[in-house]
Amino acid sequence: MPVKQTTITIAPKPRGFHLITDDIERALFELGTVDAGILHVFIQHTSASLTINENADPTVRQDFESHFNHMVPENAPYYRHTFEGPDDMPAHLKASLLGSSVTIPVTNGRLNMGVWQGVYLCEHRDHGGARRLVVSLSF
Repeated sequence: MPVKQTTITIAPKPRGFHLITDDIERALFELGTVDAGILHVFIQHTSASLTINENADPTVRQDFESHFNHMVPENAPYYRHTFEGPDDMPAHLKASLLGSSVTIPVTNGRLNMGVWQGVYLCEHRDHGGARRLVVSLSF
């Protein structure tokens, strides 16, 4: 099974949930030639994550941010890892809750997701910087 692997860099994003499906598709010119395969996307960071969810209504992404900030607050008195600022430890926790990778089937040259699905870059830091993704296409 051939594998095409590349690393892409996503420009810095503000804290929140951002659709990056198009960025991933643009990075893989081979995608259109694949009849059936698997795309695996892995983020090389511990304070940002990836997930798949609603791609149409931006209020879903706003609600994700609000919920995660409520569920994993900054400045919790029991945090020990506080050297890098009040958003750092919560960012690590949020990243672990959502995960560092997504896997998507590829069918007839397209990502085989539901009509309302997209890949989110979940930026959990106030100033996270550019994010690197390892994208592996197996076909």
